[in-house]
Amino acid sequence: MTLSRALDRPEDHSETALAEGGSTASNVAFFRQPLAPILTVVGVTVLVVLAIGFARTNGLIAALWGAGGLAMAVWLRGGRGLAYDMGFGGLIAVAVLAGEFLVGNGPVMSVMFTVLNLLEIVLAVILARRFVPGLSVNSVQGLTRFLSVCAVASLPSAVLSAFAVDSLTGVDFIDNLRIWWFGHALGFAVIGTLGLAIRRRHLAVFRQPVRLIEGAALLGLIGGACYAIFSHLSLPYGFLLMPVLLTMAVRFRVAGIAIALALVTIMAIGGTMAGHGPYHSFDSEHRALLAQLLVLLGYMPILMVAALLEERDRLADRARAGRERAERASAAKSRLLANVAHEIKSPVGGVIGIGELWAGGHLGPTTAEQVDMAQMLVKTARQVETLAHDLLDVARAEAGAVKVDLRPTDVAGLLEDVRRSLLLNPEAKGVAIEVVIEEDGLIALADSDRLAQVVGNLAGNAVKYGGAGGRVRLRAAWADARVRIEVIDKGPGLSLEKQAQLFEPFNRLGLERSSIEGHGIGLALAKRLTELQGGEIGVISAPGQGATFWVELTAA
Repeated sequence: MTLSRALDRPEDHSETALAEGGSTASNVAFFRQPLAPILTVVGVTVLVVLAIGFARTNGLIAALWGAGGLAMAVWLRGGRGLAYDMGFGGLIAVAVLAGEFLVGNGPVMSVMFTVLNLLEIVLAVILARRFVPGLSVNSVQGLTRFLSVCAVASLPSAVLSAFAVDSLTGVDFIDNLRIWWFGHALGFAVIGTLGLAIRRRHLAVFRQPVRLIEGAALLGLIGGACYAIFSHLSLPYGFLLMPVLLTMAVRFRVAGIAIALALVTIMAIGGTMAGHGPYHSFDSEHRALLAQLLVLLGYMPILMVAALLEERDRLADRARAGRERAERASAAKSRLLANVAHEIKSPVGGVIGIGELWAGGHLGPTTAEQVDMAQMLVKTARQVETLAHDLLDVARAEAGAVKVDLRPTDVAGLLEDVRRSLLLNPEAKGVAIEVVIEEDGLIALADSDRLAQVVGNLAGNAVKYGGAGGRVRLRAAWADARVRIEVIDKGPGLSLEKQAQLFEPFNRLGLERSSIEGHGIGLALAKRLTELQGGEIGVISAPGQGATFWVELTAA
């Protein structure tokens, strides 16, 4: 298995395996690349020797056990399948046993510790595959579950080891249990998180000199701070480490902070057990415990900050992609509406012309019934023509193709023109339409034609839907240095639910089967035209209390 393949996402391996004809064939490929198994064995053996050798000088069980974390990370990243698991498990057993023999442990103790280490590694792998989604630690949920797995997997071996060591050497059971559990859980958490967090995309930092220098500088600061705090200097400046770690989390997310935590953990626990750092005055058992707790409770939570930031990045990327898809879909819809409108206009014009000729008797003698039919045909065709014009306006507005010419516009005169136009509408028969100008000098910065279209649409709807109240009022006044136009009716009013849907295209609020004609795009068009003029549009209403549609525009 090549390095780039090893740094692929874990979830990709199962799909690759199926594509290659079975998981066994895919995962056995791990062993066809001799470098990967050899490095794994050497790495685990070296970590075993270092951990035991360093701990033995302090008369303790190892306070940091990185071999388990390395083995678990490579095991999980390599793949899955019975043949792979059996082969890799044997490989790890050989590596741990070799390390035990190299540090001078007898056969019985070496075999016992090898079995206990293999037990916790296997348990960690099983639990991670079962409970960590996609084996990803780059999210809050995934990281939380993975850290929980690290804590649980090392506990059975810690209990068994404490019993064994207590019976063989008489060393305190609780101390051995605590040091083994914390030390091995730390190894799983620190090394395992690092192994699962790094992906091929993180290698791109090596192609960005500025990022590479930034990362190296931060790691240098962290290493320098750890040396000052946990070496023979034992400077009381531990608080300076936190801002640098947080900066690493913010700039390099989970992968970066995982590397930093591995460095901090090794230096903090190693320096503390050697008798340096803030806990040098305690005995060896308590020094190890305090160093472990410092890393677990003081530094490890920063991983959550990085995971939260990485999760936020993914959500932002998804939102951006969704917005781009929505914009493309909206543009396609606008093009479709424009094409449909253009295709409708030509044949409808012909139908209107023929209908008028028929109604006027220019196509031959007609009866009264035929004249009525011809007039109905013309009326229906004109409705379709109006719909085509509205569709075209909506498409142009959404595509940004509508041009507005903003000029000082006399609102009083515009409302009077709208009123006169409404009086010619047969639907306005029996409805009193009045214009109320609250103040003088109401001049709005607007496109007079588009503003007349907006107000005419609102007033037409007021006559059509609210005319049962017998009165429609067109009112204009100042509103905080803006010009406010209101169209007020005394109709049945609107509920809050319907108000929320008012400006949606093609939504007639359940009146599709009523006798009131309409297509549900007028208000959507009015909203868009108002926004193009830099204004706002809205409604104030309640069931049984009529409705007030308002438009606010910048004053000229």
